[in-house]
Amino acid sequence: MEDEILFGQHAVRTALKRDSKRIKRLLVQQGRNDERIQQVIDLAAPVHVRPERVSRQELDRLSDGGVHQGVLVLCDPILSKDEGFLDQLLDGLEAAPFLLILDGVTDPHNLGACLRTADAAGVQAVIAPKDKSAPLNSTVSKVACGAAEVVPYVQVTNLARTLQMLQQRGIWITGTAGEAEQMVYDASLTGPMALIMGAEGKGMRRLTRENCDHLVKIPMSGEVSSLNVSVAAGVCLFEAVRQRREA
Repeated sequence: MEDEILFGQHAVRTALKRDSKRIKRLLVQQGRNDERIQQVIDLAAPVHVRPERVSRQELDRLSDGGVHQGVLVLCDPILSKDEGFLDQLLDGLEAAPFLLILDGVTDPHNLGACLRTADAAGVQAVIAPKDKSAPLNSTVSKVACGAAEVVPYVQVTNLARTLQMLQQRGIWITGTAGEAEQMVYDASLTGPMALIMGAEGKGMRRLTRENCDHLVKIPMSGEVSSLNVSVAAGVCLFEAVRQRREA
């Protein structure tokens, strides 16, 4: 498997703080000795990652023209988790399960943004089917701003079967659909729950919808009929956060 490339101050610092064991090389721009570069080098020392000085042209090449801000790391790729991991995670939870399920989200930018939103909301895992879903890659990691390293991304063989397993564990499944009658602000989103976001335009697949306990929608007042999936996930997840804090 090819190395994953992370670049930019935030992405590199997060990798050093949260997932340093994945890092194979830390590249730092030659001739830069400013405070921000020194802070990265200081983070690398305790985790035994030795910085290598390279030219700006080399960083430009490896980052494919991205904004690397003078630092870049080559890492072992993040691997998605499987059903066995999900079972162990649920068995070990002390708080009520709070999960995000993505059905048919294939854009890595959207996956990265959803992981970032899930991390901010306190979601314990993001679940998606193995088929027709975005894989974890460097784009996901970059957009997620460190969340891909800390929020488990579980890819399952059969999403409908996984939903049934969650229900058997007492976890309520809330799906989002534009034609739902209940607004998300009127639904009960406390206790053990999993929120399902479908692909933009298509929404949830039929079998996924059939395995939901109830459906909710976001009120839309303008001409736009739908929101970006990561924005919609943020709206729904943080309504759940609000309710859970007040419960």
